[in-house]
Amino acid sequence: MKQHFQTAASRRSARGLQIVAAGIIGLLAVVSAAVCGEAADATRNSQRVLFEDKLAGKLADGWSWVREDPEGWQVSDDGLRIRVQPGGLWGPGNDAKNVLVRMLPEVKAKTIAAEVTLSSKPVGQYEQAGIAWYYDDGNMVKFVKECVDGKTHIVMGREQEDRARTVALIPAKIGDVQLRLSVTGDKISGQYRPAGQKDWKDAGTCDLPSKGQAKVSLQVYNGSADAERWARFRDFRVLELK
Repeated sequence: MKQHFQTAASRRSARGLQIVAAGIIGLLAVVSAAVCGEAADATRNSQRVLFEDKLAGKLADGWSWVREDPEGWQVSDDGLRIRVQPGGLWGPGNDAKNVLVRMLPEVKAKTIAAEVTLSSKPVGQYEQAGIAWYYDDGNMVKFVKECVDGKTHIVMGREQEDRARTVALIPAKIGDVQLRLSVTGDKISGQYRPAGQKDWKDAGTCDLPSKGQAKVSLQVYNGSADAERWARFRDFRVLELK
């Protein structure tokens, strides 16, 4: 009888502990959800979307092509694909095909940013794809995924009057990547992160090569005439960062 009493008491104690544990787990879940919600709200409150184009199905109004080759680009539900063809924009020459350009929104913002998700596998020397703060073919700041000496790099470069210099050259074994250029005053900064990750990585900062009205461009060049490779762009956005 005594043994039976102790066993029942033990069972009641175990059930009590289970109830307490379940309550703690539930409380932690509520707290975690609240924290995540606050973090998401903080992110939303720290930026405002000025323009967005998923680059899926069709291009939004307002884009224009520089040296368009209609056979060298296509848009589908999976995004905008541009063939990597011979030609370039780095320094003189300026003969890259299918440079996609749009005007930036006219807005008084302390910091304005443009970002896009890129899928590419550059193979040949200086083969590249990415985004640029673009004034014209000889004045821009590019931010690209590029093959340099047989390895993939994230590259930021500044060009003014066709005089080009490298701002950042970062080795990066990386697949799909988000590229962001942000401008505050006369300074421009590049950030990147693997697609799906939260934290941005800083690449570099430089002065703007100011000349006329700034635009943003998506560009792909220094490909091979003997090989067919494509870069894919998705989820283009222009943001006001607060």
